[in-house]
Amino acid sequence: MTKLPSRTSETAEAVRSFIPVYEPSIGSLEKEYVNDCLDTSWISSIGKYVERFESEIAAITNSKYAVAVTNGTVALHLAHHCLGLQPGDEIIVPTFTYVASVNTIAQTGAKPVFVECRNSDWLLDPDDVRAKITPRTKGIVPVHLYGAVCAMSEIMAIAKEHELYVVEDCAESLGSTIDGKPAGSFGHCATFSFFGNKTITTGEGGMVTTNDDELAEHLRLSKGQGQDPNRRYWHDRVGFNYRLTNIAAAIGCAQLVRLSDILVRKAEIAALYRKLLSNQPVEFQKIAANVVSSNWMFSLLLPEGADREVIMATMKDRGVDTRPVFHCSHTMPMYFDRDAPSFPVSEKISARGINLPSYPTMTDEMVARVCETLIDAIHR
Repeated sequence: MTKLPSRTSETAEAVRSFIPVYEPSIGSLEKEYVNDCLDTSWISSIGKYVERFESEIAAITNSKYAVAVTNGTVALHLAHHCLGLQPGDEIIVPTFTYVASVNTIAQTGAKPVFVECRNSDWLLDPDDVRAKITPRTKGIVPVHLYGAVCAMSEIMAIAKEHELYVVEDCAESLGSTIDGKPAGSFGHCATFSFFGNKTITTGEGGMVTTNDDELAEHLRLSKGQGQDPNRRYWHDRVGFNYRLTNIAAAIGCAQLVRLSDILVRKAEIAALYRKLLSNQPVEFQKIAANVVSSNWMFSLLLPEGADREVIMATMKDRGVDTRPVFHCSHTMPMYFDRDAPSFPVSEKISARGINLPSYPTMTDEMVARVCETLIDAIHR
């Protein structure tokens, strides 16, 4: 296996003084591939690395097709657009998610319908999905948060029963599996993000995967302004400029060489966090027995009544960065409805959740320091 890039002695003291919540693991192969793009002048959206990156992501996710795009947000928007989402349609989405999962529904003119999450794994609750289906419901967006995977067998059964499409939001779950199958291999399509803090990165980048021939063609043409591939500058559909550059794809290809090593190290980091914090008054995101998590961002709930802002500020003063989990989307000004139901589980997680440093080049000593700092901050 290819080893992760090691830190130089010159950076050791800097690392000791501050631990960021995340940083990408970049090595010499990324530079080699990027320089190849520069040397050959293939720097825009055409080139061998785009095709290679798509092919390798398709293989990893057990998908027939993968379509590279600019970022994970436009991947979601492109998926909804190509699946025919229209104004007046409704899409079921968890309220506890990054807001892009919701905004990309609203961008089509459709209505996001929020559902509760489960107390155990913090993911979309299939029972609430059933309760929120109406004659206007068009689809479901299960979001695989922090590397955990939604109950896809139940969700797909619901979708089949009501003839709904499913777009899996896999921005945080590349490398995760459920029942031995990759996240993203269940829905009508799936979307991925390769932002700088994701398991692998292209700087900015995204992907839509699918097994549907017709949908794949629609995705590929629509991401390139809807241009007819056989008639230049003739556009037979509404399209967008959502193309990924060859340079970004080159970085992604180099990252994929080390994906298995990254996942192994992140699993070790997560296990160490659970061990060192096992006797503390915190609650972990529970990973289902049939799920293997990518452990993208290790997350937990602080003790009830604890002041999260004070704890985070205290930790930062001691050189450890953290971040809160996502705010519930139903509380955002553009989606707030005073007559809407409450979401007590999601609201509890949103109010008490925290993300700890989780990047793959962390040492065990750094993980221990994060835990020591967190424990001290909780018990101040």
